[in-house]
Amino acid sequence: MIRFLQKDSRIVKWIFIVIIAVSCITMVITLVPGIFSDTTTGSDTYATIRSGGVFGRFFGSGDQVPMQDVQMIAQRMMQRQQLPDFVLPYMVQRVGQGLIQQHIELEEARRLGIHVTDDDLRNFLHTGMWGQVLFPNGQYIGDDRYASLVSENFGISREKFESELKKELTEQRLRALITAGVTVSDQQVRDAYTQQATKIKFQYAVLSADDLRKQINPTDTELQAFFKQNAARYARAIPEKRKIEYVAFTTANLPGGAPQVTDAEVQQYYNQHQSEYHVDDQVKVRHILIKVDPNADAKADAAAKQKAEDILKQLHNGANFADLAKKYSDDPGSKDQGGELGFIKHGVTVPEFDKAAFALQPGQISDLVRTKYGYHIIQTEEKQAAHTRPLDEVKPEIVAMLTRQKEAQAEQAFANQLAQEAQKSGLEKTAQAHHLQVVTTDYLEQSAIVPGLADGSQLLSSAFSAKPGSAPLVASIGDGYAVFQVKDIQSAHAPTFEEYKSHVLDDYRDEQLPQLLARKTNELADKAHAENDLEKAAKEVGATVKTSDLVGRDAQVPDVGQLSSVAPGLFDLTPGQISKAINTGRTGVVAKLLDKQLPTPDDIKKNFESTRDALLNQQRDQMYEVFLSSLMEKYEKEGRIRINRRVQQS
Repeated sequence: MIRFLQKDSRIVKWIFIVIIAVSCITMVITLVPGIFSDTTTGSDTYATIRSGGVFGRFFGSGDQVPMQDVQMIAQRMMQRQQLPDFVLPYMVQRVGQGLIQQHIELEEARRLGIHVTDDDLRNFLHTGMWGQVLFPNGQYIGDDRYASLVSENFGISREKFESELKKELTEQRLRALITAGVTVSDQQVRDAYTQQATKIKFQYAVLSADDLRKQINPTDTELQAFFKQNAARYARAIPEKRKIEYVAFTTANLPGGAPQVTDAEVQQYYNQHQSEYHVDDQVKVRHILIKVDPNADAKADAAAKQKAEDILKQLHNGANFADLAKKYSDDPGSKDQGGELGFIKHGVTVPEFDKAAFALQPGQISDLVRTKYGYHIIQTEEKQAAHTRPLDEVKPEIVAMLTRQKEAQAEQAFANQLAQEAQKSGLEKTAQAHHLQVVTTDYLEQSAIVPGLADGSQLLSSAFSAKPGSAPLVASIGDGYAVFQVKDIQSAHAPTFEEYKSHVLDDYRDEQLPQLLARKTNELADKAHAENDLEKAAKEVGATVKTSDLVGRDAQVPDVGQLSSVAPGLFDLTPGQISKAINTGRTGVVAKLLDKQLPTPDDIKKNFESTRDALLNQQRDQMYEVFLSSLMEKYEKEGRIRINRRVQQS
């Protein structure tokens, strides 16, 4: 190597240049992780997670998080939770971060040699949560039904579903490996249950923020000073207002009257939309459910089955199904209705229930039907074979729908006609020509109610984006349309002190209240401790004295709130002790402990294993969260996460 370098000084020079250049690039990549973010990432990629090492980060293609997956999951979560559209960007970011974390978990699992084989997946599908669905009574439902179930529930292919399952199983194995060493001592279990099961009863004095607010009565001089100090706050306190001139009409004002629907139009619509009137096979059923926990042992399962068999015997002996459902059923959604579920179609319920319900004839009662929920007794009340509803049955629906369509079209056309005429002749002459009336409003805020209109929200929304003197505009008013123009605008401006005095007083009180509440609560606590008499201290400061029930940490106590979050310190007191000041924001509280009941040794013994499991899961969750946080931080520091900012901001 040395001889090679000695042969030509130019070679040495260029090699050193390359070494220095590579070193600089390495430093940039290492110290500025996002330097290459977004420069080459396509809009179909949310993020790229690169493999380790400088060359892997710089030259490797890396794993990609497809934007399509992020958007699909985000949209599905939005629909499931019925969230408004404006939440979508936040949901996309949340889902994107989750998928990035999943990719990193899978990469770490691969590094540690953790993988899930096809045999592992098959075993899971046989014995896991999907076993009862895919293999009822040990019989496979078939590829077509399997694919259909996946598509209906998740909107993805069977292959994609199984791929995602493998990822989940891999993550579970990684979690199990990382948290395998987590243990809890017997003493920790006893302490945890003691804390969880301890109950207290206490007397408490309450200062209400609402009552204290009324005591804040500044002078006009103080209010005026506050008004001047907050001039910027009130600079646009009087919102913009607009005066509007409009002509409104309903269906009754349409030239020629309300449009009529002919029989021919009804028949044509029915012929073109017959598929909408198709009714699938369906049965009307009710049931009694005796619930069985999925983790129940054989003894608990047998007890539930015996209870269900006893109910079935009562039904066979002539007992009323609805009465027994109300008395015994564990299905909260139907028991109060006598077990009534109404009409169901094929595939709506779990396979075992579906098969039994459709096999019964009206009036028949099933034997016990075992599903993942427990034991069901089903009664089929009525059956309807697949059919198309006849025209005579659906004609009123079609007539009503076509009438609404025709009215809407006629109203829109008439509104446009009026707007065109008003642009030429003015609203007044146009209204006279059609026997309508021109209305001029007072100055209105955008959130105001327009007198005389069923719904003036669209009119106001349009009016506040229009210019005075612009061409007449059209807006829906709920039961018709309005043609309108903006006549004048009052810009947003600052009020005079006298105009806004009541609002200034409210703002002043809002600002002073937290300090007053804190001061008064501390005064109450100081007096109670000094005199060792809570009731006397409460009387002196004007607080109300109350007494709680015997409650645990998760209890909601009136005027206090949930003790575990607002006043956990109460559980550290001994009977007779008085607490520190407790400020809930809406109340100030000082409490005196009256009674404290600890769980007995038998209670601790009885709940020992369930508490241990809960504590272990909590510790595992915490450990795994720390592991993931450290892993994410490592990837970020090394510049291995490249988020497509352009896609995020689009």
